[in-house]
Amino acid sequence: MPDEDHENTHMVLQGPAGAILIDCVGRPLTNLKKIGIAFNDLHDIILTHFHPDHVGSVPNLLITSWLLGRREPLRLYGLAHCMERIEDLMTMYHWEEWRGFYPVAFHYVPEREDVLVFENEDFRITSSPVRHYVPVIGLRIEVKETGFVLAYSSDTVPCPEVVRLSKDADLLIHEAAGFEPLGHAAAYQAGEMATKAGAKRLGLIHYPVWEADTSHLVPDAESTFDGPVFLCEDFMEIPLKPEE
Repeated sequence: MPDEDHENTHMVLQGPAGAILIDCVGRPLTNLKKIGIAFNDLHDIILTHFHPDHVGSVPNLLITSWLLGRREPLRLYGLAHCMERIEDLMTMYHWEEWRGFYPVAFHYVPEREDVLVFENEDFRITSSPVRHYVPVIGLRIEVKETGFVLAYSSDTVPCPEVVRLSKDADLLIHEAAGFEPLGHAAAYQAGEMATKAGAKRLGLIHYPVWEADTSHLVPDAESTFDGPVFLCEDFMEIPLKPEE
């Protein structure tokens, strides 16, 4: 749940070939502008699952980009459960009547482990289903220039799929919404996942901030993981290269 200093969880990958948005909530175009990324430099959006705190701003991003004069194609990727609902949502807005709309492609990601989602000169991104209330994918991102591996759990309970997804990753970014047996994980469980996977570092994300004390999260994760642990913050920049 966001507050005055935090938005719902989303992140952007940036490389010479352009920007890739992972989930789409809050004010994504405004946030991209704040970090110097023009809306036309966003070419691809990966949606992890169809919950409003992860996809709620897709319609607004699409229409705002059109109103700003976008003509470049935009590609969206996600499971059928998510893509079908996004397409239905846009149909409800009668977007086929918006004249001069730029091309939007919906790429359906198979719901199985180690599926290639996206590849360009900068990144190779694969996905695996993890375990949440609705179908969801976690992501494994390989940086071609540096060999750095970033794994992102998305929303999930602790499960073997996360361990396999993040095996030997340089950085695992794992949710820490709190102990919830059907849909989420606590910080200490994120630490357990990082340990089992052999990850080198752990970043905690998707943690409660609304009138919440977050000071215990890093120590909780450190109780089950020996490597460096940090909290992901809004507008945090993480270099995707091995630490020297």
